[in-house]
Amino acid sequence: MTDVTDAPRFDTKVVVVLAADLAAWQELNVTAFLMSGIATSEDDLVGEPYRDADGTTYLPMLRQPVIVLTADTETLARARAKAAAREDVSLAIYTRELFSTSHDAANRAAVAAVAASDLNLVGIALRGPRNVVDRVAKGATFHG
Repeated sequence: MTDVTDAPRFDTKVVVVLAADLAAWQELNVTAFLMSGIATSEDDLVGEPYRDADGTTYLPMLRQPVIVLTADTETLARARAKAAAREDVSLAIYTRELFSTSHDAANRAAVAAVAASDLNLVGIALRGPRNVVDRVAKGATFHG
């Protein structure tokens, strides 16, 4: 059994910022999609598979905590722009138009049709150095 008393301190931070006006099902949907982007952005982000005492194996998950915040439209747009301008921040986006698409190619086409500054964001996910992510997400508040 692994010793869990020496919990690692992560040098990166993972944050999801959601639009404040989403319905509960939309918040969950957007968070799930955004986190799939973060989880696949680097090989070492996902830990080992889980195994219970009976030997049943479960899928591995992200190795570090995820903080979920909410923000208004302007804060989301500002955070996206700041994150996109940095090489040390991984960024995933979800636009309002993606609620009406039905598959991955349509999702990508909906995003490709809009200039970055005009994206109708309902969520972003960030991963990067802790202090940088804090500055990028400034103005967002803890999800209630």
